[in-house]
Amino acid sequence: MKECIGVKAAVPYSAVVKTQDYIFVSGQVPTDASGAVIPGGIKEQTAACLDKIKALLEEAGSSLDRVVKTTVFITDAADFAAMNEVYVQYFPEQRPARSCVVVGLAIPAKVEIEAIALR
Repeated sequence: MKECIGVKAAVPYSAVVKTQDYIFVSGQVPTDASGAVIPGGIKEQTAACLDKIKALLEEAGSSLDRVVKTTVFITDAADFAAMNEVYVQYFPEQRPARSCVVVGLAIPAKVEIEAIALR
């Protein structure tokens, strides 16, 4: 059984899907409530993505401490070190497994992050 949270009418996806054991958070991008990309560099945008993931996990009954896997998508390999400076602040210990991939994004942002957490 699964529960879909944050189903977007304009885009065919759920922000969060809860199953018996896991919570899957779709890729979060650094946008504000209006959908505009937040200003700033990779550090500000990484923090914005992780703040959104944190809020979604808490709404779903979990937390960043229960994240077991993330995938980070960055648009420039040169941003890897700066992204990690922020990332480690959100996962200081017991870090989840992670993949980081250099990609092109559908919006003019520098980063997108998805996560899988335990319930």
